[in-house]
Formats: sequence, structure tokens, C-alpha cells
Amino acid sequence: MRTRIAALAMCLALLGTAGLAENVSYLGPAGTYTEEAAQLYFTDGEMLNPRETVNDAIDDLLSGAADFAVIPQENTVGGAVVNYVDALIAAEDAFVVGEVILPISQTLMGVPGTSLEDIKTVCSHAQGLTQSEKWRSEHLPDADTQEMASTAAAASYVAETEDATIAAVAAPGAAALYGLQVLAENVQITDANKTRFYVLSRQMGEGDGLTRAVLVATCEASRIDDIIVSLHEAGLELVALHDRPEGSALGSYHYVIEVENEGGVTPEQLDVARALEGVRLAGCFDPVEKR
Repeated sequence: MRTRIAALAMCLALLGTAGLAENVSYLGPAGTYTEEAAQLYFTDGEMLNPRETVNDAIDDLLSGAADFAVIPQENTVGGAVVNYVDALIAAEDAFVVGEVILPISQTLMGVPGTSLEDIKTVCSHAQGLTQSEKWRSEHLPDADTQEMASTAAAASYVAETEDATIAAVAAPGAAALYGLQVLAENVQITDANKTRFYVLSRQMGEGDGLTRAVLVATCEASRIDDIIVSLHEAGLELVALHDRPEGSALGSYHYVIEVENEGGVTPEQLDVARALEGVRLAGCFDPVEKR
């Protein structure tokens, strides 16, 4: 696995400049795990631009307003974030050039002076609600839930309303950022909780030794086994597979396929992938994981 320095070097090569990336759009607001992923992947010289939705971040990229976009894709507990997978599938002119894997530690927070006994509603991103479901069933069994655009948006909402009956499930840093009180730490189901984020660019990642590739296949379900077998025979091992309805017929799907060759994905392997009917190459990269 390449180091963060090597990943950044690839980003600079993509931009064709010796300087840092100028603009990076990500799912905001400030205080999201997506912001943390962007901060881990990039250094301190570029401008990180929070956006209200993943589609907004991708639109920035495709319009040229941003050099990169950082978006969530999959969580250990909640699985694929399906609307973000859909956004990746639809963005045919965007390519995955990096991946960040973060450990996720969810925190319950409310306005200062709040206690658990006060809480009637818990708000968060759908993933935050899923990841905290077991804890909430034990400690806040009667509390309603409210889905928000992001965990940080939930924290911001609680701070703005100043309602002691509403709490947010968000990243630990959001409490200080939005002036909230921590009510409970580590409310996620498992300490092994992680989220995978993709870094997108308008240019395909290039360079010897990149260890992973992402493909988008559009086919009937009966063909996906053949595609996976062909990739395996070419020396590419499956890392992740997500399916989404193609929309025109039952049994027809878009598949996002992440594959790996620890020795580096070769041009010959990419040629095999490109030659498969209904398959397009959506990016090559090295993953970066926060320990």
C-alpha cells in the first residue's frame, strides 16, 4: 500500500503542477467525517469547500469549480450509501483517484445542560442512525429519529434550535465545533466501524503500481458472475461489490466493482476489464487508511 505522500504526489501529477490542489469539494458542513477524509488525503495548502450534498460536490468537480471531490461510499455497519453510489455511477466523467478509510466513532451530543433523560429526538445522517441503533435501543428506546443530510448538519441543527430535547449523533469533533455537550461517546455498534471515502477527479489516475481499480458494469444479474470470474482469471481480486437497479428492466443492474492487485494493477489487466461487455473503468488508485 502506498503512503499518503505517494498518494499526494499522484494528485499533483493529475493537476500537472508543482503546487497543491486549489479546490476540494466535499460533503459538508464543517465537522463531517468526509471533511476529515479530505484533510487526511490532502495537505494544508488547498481550499476545502463544504457542500450541502454529494451531488453538489460532484457538480463542482464536473463544472471545473473544484479540482477534486471527496464523497462517502461504504460503511462497515450501514453498508453502501446507496444514493452516493448512484451519484458515482451517474458521473461518467469523474474518476476515482484515491480512497480514504477512516475509523468511525459516533458521539451523542446536545445543547449545554442537556441530560439523556431530556432527549426525545435523535437526529443524524442515515448512516449515523443505523450505526447507533443498538445503543439507542438500550439507552433511548422511546426517542424518535430524524434523518439529516450529514452528521455535522445534525450537530449544526441541534445548536441552532437550542432545543434540549433534541440530540445529534455526529463525529466527536462536531461537539466543540458547534458548541454542544457530549452526552455519550462511542455509540456506534462496533469499534471496528469504518467508512470508505472516494476521491474523485476529472482525470484518470495513472502511474505504475497503483494497486486498486474501480469498474462500473451494467448488465443482467446472470452475467455478473462471468465478469467477476474474468477479472479473477486476469489476476484481480474482488474488494467490494455494490449493485443498484439499472432502471429499464427487472434483473438489470449497475454494479460498482472494486478490485485489487497488491503488486500493482497492470495495463494488461485493465485491457481485460475494458474489453468486457458493459464494463467501464472508473478509476485507479491506492487506498489510504487512518490507523
